[in-house]
Amino acid sequence: MQTKQFLFFLLLASLLSFTSTDKRSIELVDQSNFNSSKGFVENLHYQDDKSSKYGSSIKIKLVSWNIRHLGRTKTPEDIFEIANILRDFDMVAIQEVVAKDPAGAQAVAKIADELNRMGSKWDYQISDPTKSPSVYISERYAFLWKTSKVSIINRAYLDKELEALCYREPFVAAFKAKGKPEPFYVVNYHSRKYTDRPEEEIIHFIDYPERLGSTRILIAGDFNLDEKHSVWKPFYRKGFKSALHNQRTTLRTKCKNGDYLSYPIDNVYYTSGIEMIQARSIDFINNCENLERAREISDHLPIYVEFGFK
Repeated sequence: MQTKQFLFFLLLASLLSFTSTDKRSIELVDQSNFNSSKGFVENLHYQDDKSSKYGSSIKIKLVSWNIRHLGRTKTPEDIFEIANILRDFDMVAIQEVVAKDPAGAQAVAKIADELNRMGSKWDYQISDPTKSPSVYISERYAFLWKTSKVSIINRAYLDKELEALCYREPFVAAFKAKGKPEPFYVVNYHSRKYTDRPEEEIIHFIDYPERLGSTRILIAGDFNLDEKHSVWKPFYRKGFKSALHNQRTTLRTKCKNGDYLSYPIDNVYYTSGIEMIQARSIDFINNCENLERAREISDHLPIYVEFGFK
């Protein structure tokens, strides 16, 4: 009898010890987002609850992200974090790919490779360096997409008609959604600085419906001005809409009263043939303790739109 009691208490003590250790492990993960294999993804609160309210049978999730200095400054851990944030979407438009050396294009290839390890097949295209006034302003753009959701038509191209009008001419691609014969277009764009009057570039985008012969156009990127700027008024009169409204997307260098967000300058503007289902920024930071680490990846939040076709 004493032997059985001893074994019972020994087993009970082992179970209590395991439970206590497990609880401490959970608390440790909660306190440090970056010890988890999921990294920043632990902070995401992605919602997909609006899709059923819309009639379009085809639904595509597009991310636009200015990834600051995407090139040799990005570590393997950074590349993993970027891919892990993007993995659940269908298409990605990236701005600020470094153009002065091959490291920018190589970083995009590494992101695509990492995405391909996460369960879906991805493809990508990278632009040539933009024809900018200075090599210090020139950048590349990139598109990445899930091949199960969309296919690209021919090669994406830098818009030569806007070379002389933009510091960084847009990167334009035609895609087809699976099961849809009609193409849609994504214009990937990073404007000049706000003090250099980006509106003088943006106004020329108003002719894209005529130039592309389509009402299914999304202009995505970093515009360095918000959707309330007067440059957009003729666009709105023509039927364009902005996906985001008063959504701050850039990061402060330091938190101010718990606030790490700054300007609402990243957006997607779309034409009448696009049915917008939902749009928002992707806040992977969650609290001020993560700001310094987040800024090693970018000083912008990614944004996304989920859309169909009318």
